Amino acid sequence: MGNVTSSVAARLAFFPPEPATYEVAAEEGGLRMTGVLPDANVDVHALPTRAGTRVVAAFWRYPTARLTLLYSHGNAADLGQMLGLFMELRSHLRVNIMCYDYSGYGASTGKPSEYNTYYDIEAVYDCLKKEYGIGQEDLILYGQSVGSGPTLHLASRLEKLRGVVLHSGILSGIRVLYPVKVTLWFDIFKVSLEVWVIRLFTLVLKCRSFILLIITLLPTIAEHRQNKAGRMSSAGYTWHGGRHR
Repeated sequence: MGNVTSSVAARLAFFPPEPATYEVAAEEGGLRMTGVLPDANVDVHALPTRAGTRVVAAFWRYPTARLTLLYSHGNAADLGQMLGLFMELRSHLRVNIMCYDYSGYGASTGKPSEYNTYYDIEAVYDCLKKEYGIGQEDLILYGQSVGSGPTLHLASRLEKLRGVVLHSGILSGIRVLYPVKVTLWFDIFKVSLEVWVIRLFTLVLKCRSFILLIITLLPTIAEHRQNKAGRMSSAGYTWHGGRHR
């Protein structure tokens, strides 16, 4: 029963667009995304993962950026649909953006699964280190919806991240289907447990239509927020009149 329920949760967790909104083609010793507007400040990669798949990742450079945002998108989009957002984020935040498609999404090979997303983000982080020399001290992880799973998977293994953002994050795969309050052994994306694994200060932002959870890893704050149990406490703030854009 557990395996069946886990399989159902996984099927409901992933909705890759069909057909994909872009393709990847070779160009002058590199790769480019076809079907989308070209950008001279974007590097396209096809990265091998531990699962044997190849995931497409795109690095959006900002000339004077000091920080890099590693973005894990939601469950029903691929990179071609997210390009407008990445352009806006790069321009307004003045950061580099590293984005990627999960296995089975867009031009990435394989099939989407919980563990494949973990292997996917590990491969992308490895690329950031080796190709661009970006350390975790200058890296912010951003996970939207199902992207909160791989985001916290990586965050739980890195102690010096600049920060983590969970945008409309899920508690777990089963909790999307049923209002259970316990963690079941066959569940997927146990985000609620991963939050406790990483030692950090949490800031929760709420509005009527969604919840945005921002987790910052600033040591100076964390040292003052540690409670007797040895975990970081959290603070919540509510802004009235805000809208979900």
